[in-house]
Amino acid sequence: MLSVEYLSDLQNIELYLIMGLCIFTIWFILNTVKYYKGEKRKVKQLHRFAKEGEVEAQHSLAHRYRKGHAVKKSCKKAAFWYQKAAFSGDDDARTLLDKIRKKKRC
Repeated sequence: MLSVEYLSDLQNIELYLIMGLCIFTIWFILNTVKYYKGEKRKVKQLHRFAKEGEVEAQHSLAHRYRKGHAVKKSCKKAAFWYQKAAFSGDDDARTLLDKIRKKKRC
């Protein structure tokens, strides 16, 4: 009698584990999608502010292009935004732009 109850409890535990795993998977997927939508929104805002001439936005956007963070990696675009930031007076951008020119890659 005890062994039948024990087997019944094991089946319930397996169902709870499977249900918990499904819930976790759905939660993980939804939060991943939410994160990437947020990153996309940040890049759009950075583009808007960088086009308006904000030096920090230009530098940040160039860094994202150089590293490929939430955008397609592009040395050409990184150099463009570093050049804009350098013309606006950002010394770090000028240094990084010189490194890109010397290496001819990011």
